[in-house]
Amino acid sequence: MKDYTNYNLLNHNTFGMDVTARRYVEYDSEEELEALIPTLSGVVLHMGAGSNLLFKGDFDGTVLHSAIKGIELVEETADELLVRVGAGEVWDDFVAWAVEHGYGGVENLSLIPGEVGASAVQNIGAYGVEAKDVIALVEAMDLSNGQKRIFGNLECNYAYRQSIFKNQLKGKYAITHVTYRLQKLPILKLEYGNIKAVLGNQEKVSIQSVRQAIIDIRNAKLPDPKVQGNAGSFFMNPVVSREKFLSIQKDYPQMPFYEVEGGVKIPAGWMIDQCGWKGKSLGRAGVHDKQALVLVNLGGATSDEIITLCNTICKDVHDKFGIDIHPEVNMI
Repeated sequence: MKDYTNYNLLNHNTFGMDVTARRYVEYDSEEELEALIPTLSGVVLHMGAGSNLLFKGDFDGTVLHSAIKGIELVEETADELLVRVGAGEVWDDFVAWAVEHGYGGVENLSLIPGEVGASAVQNIGAYGVEAKDVIALVEAMDLSNGQKRIFGNLECNYAYRQSIFKNQLKGKYAITHVTYRLQKLPILKLEYGNIKAVLGNQEKVSIQSVRQAIIDIRNAKLPDPKVQGNAGSFFMNPVVSREKFLSIQKDYPQMPFYEVEGGVKIPAGWMIDQCGWKGKSLGRAGVHDKQALVLVNLGGATSDEIITLCNTICKDVHDKFGIDIHPEVNMI
């Protein structure tokens, strides 16, 4: 276990905010976490790789980080298998492992930053797939008393970028392991984005080629946080009623959209681009020039500058389209 006071978090958040935590603890096992709980006081933040966070300033509390590792096959049938993964595993390392073994279900989630525990909290998603589609069980520990609990998929209350861990149980549990249901006979999902265009005319499409296509797409349009601070997609894509969509489509017939449960999803990045923000900046905070959904730290940006840019973009999108967009990034 690592236990530090007045710990600098610059290398623990991809936006590159130079802030400190009053206490920072990294644990390697459930036993260490259980022993740690009685020592916790004040505000507690459990974080993964810090790829979906924007610190507003120094954190006057305890930051917990899981270093629980391991990928374990726990159950297998003719068509599928259950794989139990430690919350501290890097998410894309798990995706790579699954693809290398020929197990389908997570290949569309390739190269999403962060760790396995966060996948269950954020319900990460990309290219027509969400974590909820493959999560079977979530193991967690109550941070008030050390009691272990296993959540089934339905108990997690998953919705678009939402879960019980982000809402009713926010800050109350630390996720220790996640069990995923993977396919032995993968069902490929190629409808979203430009996956088919990148794949070209391949006669035989595999989960390996899908993973590589998505890696190529993401590398081409998303900035490396080691070079330019960012948290990936800053905004959630709004879902509007069909009536609202048809009204906007009259003025913007070229508008991309996706039919989803409950309405029509319109890409926030497209709307931000239509408002003229792609590649533009306010102070030291900017909008990425290849993907308008991504806000970037141009160098030395403060959280206030990034939040001001966020609020300005939200207002412009609302004024132009009558649609409210909201940050996906957690502001702490």
